[in-house]
Amino acid sequence: MDERRDSARLRMLKSGRILFGKAAVPCTVRNVSESGACLQVQSTYGLPSAFEFALDDKPPRHCKVVWLDGTIVRVEFQ
Repeated sequence: MDERRDSARLRMLKSGRILFGKAAVPCTVRNVSESGACLQVQSTYGLPSAFEFALDDKPPRHCKVVWLDGTIVRVEFQ
């Protein structure tokens, strides 16, 4: 199978936060690359199509959802 990603993924299991408005939704980061990430949440219900994503003490990054299913959200950094 051909790899379609522009950059290599770094597998991890860290805590992050999805930020939108005044809400902060906890998430688990399954993998991350220069261009995006795979996040696991309790439920994808109610998540907006674009939001800020914060990992550790790094500045939040603007993301757009490219795929979601149940508890998994794949995002592309903007």
